Amino acid sequence: MNILITNTTIIPMTAAGYTLCGDIGISGGKIVFIGERDGSFVADKIIDGSNHLTMPALVNAHTHLAMVLMRNYKDDLPTLQEWLSEIFPIEDKLSAEDVYTACRLAVAESIQSGVTTVCDMYFHPSTTIQAIIEGGIRANLGLTLFGDGETSRQRIGERAAIMQAGAAHPSGRITLSAAPHAIYTCTSETYQIARQWAKENGAILHTHLSETRQEVEECIAEHGVTPLIYLQRIGALDDVKCVFAHGVHLSDEEVSLLSSLDASVVHNPSSNLKLDCGIAPIASYKARGVSVALGTDGASSNNNLNMFEEMHVAALLGRLGGRVSPYEVLSMATIDGARALSLDDRIGTLEVGKEADLIMVNLKQPHLTPHNDLFSALVYSAQASDVSTVLCQGKILMENRILTGYDVDSLLEDTEARWASVLSR
Repeated sequence: MNILITNTTIIPMTAAGYTLCGDIGISGGKIVFIGERDGSFVADKIIDGSNHLTMPALVNAHTHLAMVLMRNYKDDLPTLQEWLSEIFPIEDKLSAEDVYTACRLAVAESIQSGVTTVCDMYFHPSTTIQAIIEGGIRANLGLTLFGDGETSRQRIGERAAIMQAGAAHPSGRITLSAAPHAIYTCTSETYQIARQWAKENGAILHTHLSETRQEVEECIAEHGVTPLIYLQRIGALDDVKCVFAHGVHLSDEEVSLLSSLDASVVHNPSSNLKLDCGIAPIASYKARGVSVALGTDGASSNNNLNMFEEMHVAALLGRLGGRVSPYEVLSMATIDGARALSLDDRIGTLEVGKEADLIMVNLKQPHLTPHNDLFSALVYSAQASDVSTVLCQGKILMENRILTGYDVDSLLEDTEARWASVLSR
């Protein structure tokens, strides 16, 4: 389908402060012109962009989609470890069907907040892939690993073919990562196995890192070094692209190492605050050359998948010990997230030849008026509910706040029923 977006304000995220007004042409799922209309272009559908800002769709670079089931459950526990002690037993009860329903809800919520790409770490990949494909978004899906090497080899044997089949889907919207959960739940052998699988499959290594001081202190006590240095010493970082979720408590040595790696830290400010993990000094990281993306974490520790809220919190916290501009925060949620997932040649900016993953934000709102600095408006003032239209690969997933692929009422009922079933087991 050929789609023409007319008379819109455009933030392509190709340069700080750069905006333009005009039209966007989409054909075959890709952007074919931006700004001045190609007079020969014949549109099958025209979308009026008046009073709207069009920008790249958002990238949620670290989340656990199915954990929407545990939203507002076991909140406000004193530490991450105490919270996990309540969450892990519930997760053990989840079936593939539970995860499918939960992922459908999470995909719908993501679309409504302008997200078309997620980096997910969870279980039951077959139904997660099904929910992603049906929902129309794109995802980097983790082959999640816990425990020792023997357990990890077994899990890879059970799931690798499922993951690879997802990555082979003709849409090209599924990419892969090896996802050992964390150093406190995985052995060194598991990390080495994960790294090898990632390298052999052209995948990313995605793991939690230095989320709490307790994690760092226990690593030093057991291994004599901090977590990232430990992973380096066991060879887990060799010749593989890495995505490190959180990175709240990194030493100077680790920050220097990170800046030399093909790696990104994913900042999850709301979750880190809610779980009392601390505040990642992202301004300092960025100043030292560390690539920083943005994520929500799971809805059980956030408690939503709202990337606009995440940008707002990140911008405010970014002023502690430094300064992160609205443009930098928007970059974290778009092109830097795409780069973390090796998708920056396809998405993350609005450019001719890139895939048409974009959102339209309704500027005709009291809280966005007058239209002064639009970058500031998006980060400090805009709400997820201001997103009116969402496209992924040129397919309309939401138009005028109406999801095109979901019966929302039925989805909410299904989710409530699933959660009641989980609690009864």
